[in-house]
Amino acid sequence: MSEEYEYDDEAEEYYAIRPNKTQIKKDMAVIFALSEEMAELSSGQLKLLELPEIINKAVIDASGMPHKGARKRQLKFITGQLFKIDIEPILEKLARIKNKSAHAVREHHAVERWRDRLIAEGNDALTILLSEQPQADRQLLRQLLRNAQKEAELGKPPKSSRLLYRQLKVLFQVEGDLDIEAEQEEEDDEDEQDID
Repeated sequence: MSEEYEYDDEAEEYYAIRPNKTQIKKDMAVIFALSEEMAELSSGQLKLLELPEIINKAVIDASGMPHKGARKRQLKFITGQLFKIDIEPILEKLARIKNKSAHAVREHHAVERWRDRLIAEGNDALTILLSEQPQADRQLLRQLLRNAQKEAELGKPPKSSRLLYRQLKVLFQVEGDLDIEAEQEEEDDEDEQDID
């Protein structure tokens, strides 16, 4: 006594797969933090992110708001908009912006250290600097150093010290640009060798 079973297409039931609410909450928290971070950027940095217009306008609006309820609602709106799009390109661009900012801070501290060292140690430190930076304007640096030391001794405002800082910043920035150019030339040479 064998029973035959008929397959009934209409009887087949489909169940929707429910999204994991915990994972969604975690994702939304990450995106909310991203929204807050974007609201703290300068307008120039924000342009580098190349956000969709509605998100860009919302971020600009949020950046001008005090840290109260309206800002939080605006950030939630931005989070909702970001949740709808792929945020990986935005995260990559933001990481590059942060890296540039970190580099700028390191450069600033290096220049400050050199300025302070020059004022404290005088010609000995200047000789070391000039040996490391042969392209530097020796006469200008010596003059700025003498003036900065006199101002420090007399307790005057540090005008020459600021000028010395600016000159050192230009000097180190030129060096950094030369290093970047050299790295790019090396990469280009390696790419040409790979092609050959």
